[in-house]
Amino acid sequence: MSSFVLKIIAIITMFIDHIGYAIFGKLSFFNYIGRIAFPIFAFQISEGYLHTKNLKKYFLRLFIFAIISQIPFMLFSKIISTDLTLNIFFTLLLGLISIYIYDKSKYKIVGIISAILIGLLANFAHFDYGFYGIAIIFLFYVFKNNIIKSSIAFAIATTIKYLIPIIKYGFYDVYLYLLIATLIPIIFISLYNGKKGKDTKYLLYLFYPIHLLLIYGIYLLTI
Repeated sequence: MSSFVLKIIAIITMFIDHIGYAIFGKLSFFNYIGRIAFPIFAFQISEGYLHTKNLKKYFLRLFIFAIISQIPFMLFSKIISTDLTLNIFFTLLLGLISIYIYDKSKYKIVGIISAILIGLLANFAHFDYGFYGIAIIFLFYVFKNNIIKSSIAFAIATTIKYLIPIIKYGFYDVYLYLLIATLIPIIFISLYNGKKGKDTKYLLYLFYPIHLLLIYGIYLLTI
C-alpha cells in the first residue's frame, strides 16, 4: 500500500468514527472501526519526518491547521459532551517534535526522556490521544527500519493503553473490543510499500476541519 492508500483508509475510518459519535452520542460499532485511523496518522508522521523536503514548513503546516481545526473540533465535541481537548493536529505536532529531538540528540536517552515528558504534557494538557498518541508516533520512528519490532512496540503500547482502565475500573468487554480494533491498523501499515502514491499533501489537513463542521451542521439540523 502507498502512503496515499493508507491516508484514504485513515480518513474514511476517522469519518466513520465521528459519524458514530454524532448519531449515537456514545460508543458504538462505528467507533471500533474508527480506532483504525489514528495509528495510521501516527505512522504517517514518522514517514513525513523522514521524507519531507522542508521540515520547518512541515512543523508550521501542522501548527496552522491545529489552530484552524480547534473551533470545529470544539463544536464537534459539544455533540458528545466531552471535556475540552486539543485536536489531533496538536498531538501530531508534539509527536513530530519528539521525533525531532530524538533524532538530533547526541545521546538517545535524552531523546527518550524528552519524548516521555512531551507525552506527559500531552496527557495533562488534554491533547487528543494524550500520552499514547505521542508514544506510538515516537515508537514508529524509533523502529522505522524494522516492521516486526515496530509492530511489537505498537502492540505493547496499545495493550498498556487499555490495561490502565481495566485496572482502574475492572474488566469490561468493550476494552477488549477496543484493543483488538486499535491493533488492526498494523496490518495495513505492514503492507506499506514505501511509495508516496498520489500527491495529497493537503487532503487530511483540509478534510479534518471541514468534515467536523459538516457533521456539526447536520447535527444542528436534526435537533
